[in-house]
Amino acid sequence: MCEEIVRLAGISDYVVNKFPDKEDGDLAILLSESKVEMDSLPIKINTPKQIFESIKEVSKLTQNELSDWEIQSFFDDFEILKKYLGSDFKRDINVKVYSEFLKDIVSDIGFNIVSENFDYVIYPDYLKERVTESENLVEIPSHNEVSKNPFKKAELRYGILENLI
Repeated sequence: MCEEIVRLAGISDYVVNKFPDKEDGDLAILLSESKVEMDSLPIKINTPKQIFESIKEVSKLTQNELSDWEIQSFFDDFEILKKYLGSDFKRDINVKVYSEFLKDIVSDIGFNIVSENFDYVIYPDYLKERVTESENLVEIPSHNEVSKNPFKKAELRYGILENLI
């Protein structure tokens, strides 16, 4: 899932590996929840701001660090993401959230995260069996059922949640 970030940041000599510690390499660029023994740069790519910051951090590893304007141009084809890139939203919608990565997205959209008296229950598809509520459920596709491209993945998830507004 980090490959698009690496590519956009200008790194062309890399190997994609599910198990970086079993491969020779200088640095592993991986999702923040992943753990490895080798030197690594953990990144987050759930929200537009996280995607932006991840591209910026990875580009610092190259000879040609990208400017903010260059990074913003990667969002040009993703209007819903551009909207959230530089703005803070507050909405009068209370949600219960079943996953940490979804809390990032839900907060970015401006929903209030609560544990009771909620309007919607938002959960990732892989936790469907653990959801105890039966009404106003919003299932969000997780890693296996979405594009590995972080822009397309975020666009899908934000689109689903924007339909609640």
